[in-house]
Amino acid sequence: MTHEPCGAMQFLLQADLDGELDVTGAAALASHLTNCDACSVLKVKLEAQSAQLRDNTSRYTAPASLRASVLARSLPAQLPLFRRLGRGWGHGVSFGAGMAVAASLATFVLLPHRSDNVPDIVAAHIRALQPGHLLDVMSTDRHTVKPWFDGRLDYAPPVADFAAGGFPLIGGRLDYVAGRPVAALVYRHDKHLIDVFVWPGDRTDPTETVQGYHVIGWTQGGMTYRAVSDLATADLARFAMLMQGS
Repeated sequence: MTHEPCGAMQFLLQADLDGELDVTGAAALASHLTNCDACSVLKVKLEAQSAQLRDNTSRYTAPASLRASVLARSLPAQLPLFRRLGRGWGHGVSFGAGMAVAASLATFVLLPHRSDNVPDIVAAHIRALQPGHLLDVMSTDRHTVKPWFDGRLDYAPPVADFAAGGFPLIGGRLDYVAGRPVAALVYRHDKHLIDVFVWPGDRTDPTETVQGYHVIGWTQGGMTYRAVSDLATADLARFAMLMQGS
């Protein structure tokens, strides 16, 4: 039994509460909850807060003129961010209720205390998305990617391919986080790219969303892992579970 909520599972719990979880994610979550007291307790807390907000939150209908004024002033500048954050919203939850629940869940899921270098992780991922920066070694073969790091780092990052699960390895690169070189493994899911930063150590495990990019962190085998992507939270959590299982 674990004592702290698991990073990947916090995203799945949120997706389940918002009605976004697919069959695969629901099965994985149900299986995990049978063995994890901390996540089971968190699930009960989130459900209770959601019910409290749904039952007790006052709702007001804004006049059409106010809505039109707000949209005219703010929507064009924020549209790219809304498109990223809006994926998956509206499935079983109204916009107003969804925003209320999101505000409630922020303490648990989206906005934890920043004791980690999450902004650096997100910045490195955004840099890598620029043309010519994503890959130093391009290969779907882990036996090609893993040896490429030999002599370039003072540690050997674990490398695995998850093509069978829908997350193929496409290569890797050297990157820098917190002033040190780290391994960045690159995966793809549909049209979305996932960076997994790996370095030795045992740091806090963040689960956070910054600028529309989701970050899931964990430590395993003496290594620190940070997965970042604009992928839907449930899919990124499923990918993190695959990595942890490998």
